[in-house]
Amino acid sequence: MEGSETAKTRRSGFANILKNLAWLLGGKGFAAVCSLAYLAILARSLELKDFGHFSLIFATGQLLCALATFETWQTMVRFGAEPVQRKDWKRFGELGWLCGSIDVMGAIVGCILAGVIYYGFGSLLDLNPEYVDMAFAFNCAMLWSRMTTPTGIVRVLDRFDVGTYVEAVMPAGRLLASLVIVLVGATVGRFLFAWAFFDLLVGALYWIMARRLAPEALRWSNFRNPFKALREERALRRFFGITYGSSSLDALTRQGPLLAVGYFLGTSAAGLYRLADQLALGVARVANMITRAALPEFVMARTSVEIGEFRKLVRQVTILASLGGVLVAVLALTLGDWIMLLMGGEEFLKAADILVPVAIGASLGLAGVAFEPLLFSTGHAQYPFIIRAVGAVALGTAILLFHEAGPVAIGWMVAVWAAAVSLAMGITVRLVLQSMAAAKQAK
Repeated sequence: MEGSETAKTRRSGFANILKNLAWLLGGKGFAAVCSLAYLAILARSLELKDFGHFSLIFATGQLLCALATFETWQTMVRFGAEPVQRKDWKRFGELGWLCGSIDVMGAIVGCILAGVIYYGFGSLLDLNPEYVDMAFAFNCAMLWSRMTTPTGIVRVLDRFDVGTYVEAVMPAGRLLASLVIVLVGATVGRFLFAWAFFDLLVGALYWIMARRLAPEALRWSNFRNPFKALREERALRRFFGITYGSSSLDALTRQGPLLAVGYFLGTSAAGLYRLADQLALGVARVANMITRAALPEFVMARTSVEIGEFRKLVRQVTILASLGGVLVAVLALTLGDWIMLLMGGEEFLKAADILVPVAIGASLGLAGVAFEPLLFSTGHAQYPFIIRAVGAVALGTAILLFHEAGPVAIGWMVAVWAAAVSLAMGITVRLVLQSMAAAKQAK
């Protein structure tokens, strides 16, 4: 079967990470070009105020996706690698259906939360009342499209090429839709509809490809009652809880500053912050790609190579990511004004001052990108959660106390937060690797 053939793919540490990353970057490189184009179209066609409305609605949807759903792809990789190696498709299928069921329950809860937020507290976001219904519908579409179980299935089967082709549909579709919308008349509602449509299309394509790659696994006969399965699988329960906490905190620290700018400083200020943050977000996407490429290899290497080789693998990934982080920080410092003028026009020129700190913060996060997947793969997923929890509280407190200083100051708070989190993660990884080496020597 196709799934069985996929399982035979051999992994080779850093070389395989580079191969997976090449596929991801191939798709994301195409996506980056498209996203820069449609971001410029959004900013110029909607102008500052409506771009701010669009940004707040989109950020709220991303935060809801994180708070209401689980990063099930990580669970598929962490607990699915062993069944795939053994070609135990029944066990792999049970895990897939469990993760998929949790995705569905999360989407339902998220839609309820979206209703409460928009119909109960929409005024807090300074949203135009005319946008409330479309914002609710858009967020519901995001929740149903962002299920990550099929993504995890594709990755644990080492088919990053498939993910590249599927994910290319979204940026290409958004760019084409943006061009059409500009011709017929740009409105917030039309952009939201286009974004939601292509989100749902990519979500459906991922499920179709997962089913084709693992037909023996994704049979209805492998479906288990998710509540019973979670009661029986204590390790799964714990991992779900910790990864959910970590991803939720990560989303709060990514989207929270923008929402705070919108709440405290108004929609126009949110538009400025969003444009700068969206450009810096490209760095975060690279970090996310490296994490997704590295995690399957860390899981495999944890049991199949010596501790010295494992350390070398972590060091290689860290150096690779750090070089990218330095490059982005330099570009933000030297070309920030020109980039903002090109993307949004003179109305958005003030965002150049915001771009510098948020780009530096994103670069610092990129430098420490190997730390979290390493801790997950070695059974220490609680440490990133604790570090992010402390960091989120500190960042939130700083924004509450000093938000009147403006969006640039909030950007620098984010940069300091990123530096502190990366440093804490690095120290933790060093201690964990030392502990693993000592345990190996004791044997």
